[in-house]
Amino acid sequence: MAVSPPSQAKPSQVSSILQLPQRLGPSLEKKNESLGEERSCLLRATAAAQTLASIVRPCYGPYGRQKFLVTAKGETVCTGHAAVILRALELEHPAAQFVREVAQIQAENTGDGTTFVVLLTEALLEQAQYLLWAGLARNQIRESLATATAEILTALPSLAIRSLGPLEDPSWALYSVINTHTLSNTEYLTKLVAHVCWVTREPNGTFKPERIGVCMLEGGTLMDSHILPGLAICGKPCGEKTEVLADARVALFICPFGPTNPYSLATARLSNPEELLRFQKETEQAEKEIAQLAVMDINVAVVWGEVNEKTVVQANNCGIMVIQAKSRKDMVYLSEMLGTPLLTRLLPPLEPGKCQKVYRKELQGSVAVVFEWEHENTPSLTLVLRGPTIQGLRGAEQAVYYGIDAFSQLCQDPRVLPGAGATEMALAKMLSDKGSRLAGPNGLAFLAFAHALSSLPKTLAENAGLAAQCVMAEMSGIHQAGNFLTGVGSDGIINVAQEGIWDILKTKAQGLQAVSELVQLLVMVDEIIVAKKTPVHQQITRPTWQTKQSSPLREKCFAKYV
Repeated sequence: MAVSPPSQAKPSQVSSILQLPQRLGPSLEKKNESLGEERSCLLRATAAAQTLASIVRPCYGPYGRQKFLVTAKGETVCTGHAAVILRALELEHPAAQFVREVAQIQAENTGDGTTFVVLLTEALLEQAQYLLWAGLARNQIRESLATATAEILTALPSLAIRSLGPLEDPSWALYSVINTHTLSNTEYLTKLVAHVCWVTREPNGTFKPERIGVCMLEGGTLMDSHILPGLAICGKPCGEKTEVLADARVALFICPFGPTNPYSLATARLSNPEELLRFQKETEQAEKEIAQLAVMDINVAVVWGEVNEKTVVQANNCGIMVIQAKSRKDMVYLSEMLGTPLLTRLLPPLEPGKCQKVYRKELQGSVAVVFEWEHENTPSLTLVLRGPTIQGLRGAEQAVYYGIDAFSQLCQDPRVLPGAGATEMALAKMLSDKGSRLAGPNGLAFLAFAHALSSLPKTLAENAGLAAQCVMAEMSGIHQAGNFLTGVGSDGIINVAQEGIWDILKTKAQGLQAVSELVQLLVMVDEIIVAKKTPVHQQITRPTWQTKQSSPLREKCFAKYV
């Protein structure tokens, strides 16, 4: 197994997790000077990855902890999702930015494995650093890591001992993913996600995640969550017209519904004739716009912006239902599902959105607006999440999206792997056995990769509050005996097949491939070159009287500023 030289210590922890890269310990600083600038670049990349890993490591696994995240807007969010945390960080070191980019791509493509990517990248970079100290050239390290990765990806399918059948309930395969990202009522939420995914799956086996909507409504508990046909958004009807029960024609506006001045009063206060004329002109313009919508048979207007009460009354008189949406995300989703654009002015769209009916629905004290199609032609279903707090609802929403993405991966490849760190330990054993028999750079790289993989179940044990060293020793012994279904649970060693803890093969393979390619890239970097920033143009200042007298040309140029 690849270990650090006896004379060197591992990098010390930083005083603040927001500093990138980490401050190196004294022994590493001396080693850094002896290695020169070429090797110190890898040290700084490793330190940057270590800092990112130290932030998200406590969030890894089903027993991971939550963090208070203060966003750039000053909003405080309680989350344990690595993708959300990484997106909010302001990073300067290029290596840290690359790690975040790979982790976000993993989250977007597979919906899971974000923390896995960050932690494995950090561990593999540390091992590459030790290989560099051992005297291996950079190209040798890169080629050896590529060989080890190919060996892993070849052996990975042999560990997939179960797959999701074409007519099988996917709850068992989605449970581990949702359990990792939610704090309570995991079984009920998993059943809801499995049901909505199963219903929206095409007869030919294809699956479109965009057909599933998620609506969060405060109030009640998570057990009150349910599925609604059609598309439900968190919004409120304005005015007296609250439903269109046949042939709804929808227009979407991301602008004020009424006078364009957002500070205009509901009751006009006119102090001079000019204001009276301007108010009359705005009123006439709004009446014309509403009349144009009515002429084009628009009977539903969804608005993301301020709504003028008098304009709403006029719209109701013309048979138009006005809905005020609460988020731009809902507007974008409506635009995609209805096939109509978002308009920045109160003009009728060239192609309005069409559905069977639009109506207001009360759900235990909360209000949602539902867009419903004919049952056999329903292009969307909505999972309505209920909860007492917005923070809990956000966590449940993220868990639902992860579950939907996981089902999408299972539709492409239904095979699953043992979870809870069992697959990582099985791969580490395979690489260790083969690396101990190989001579040269490949043997060292296999051992290094094995050491990096074994760090992941150790993190699971630490987050579960277990004695990590004892758990790893017991787990290693069982895997050496040939039982690769042994993983880490809340009380120690568990059989993952009996506990029903599974990882998706496609997700794991993509994560391993992405980490290997990133580390191979960072190993070959020997210097950071920062381009010169474009200088800020000097602002034109007010010229003095003496300057104007001494330069007629300057006086002519700057006359408009005087």
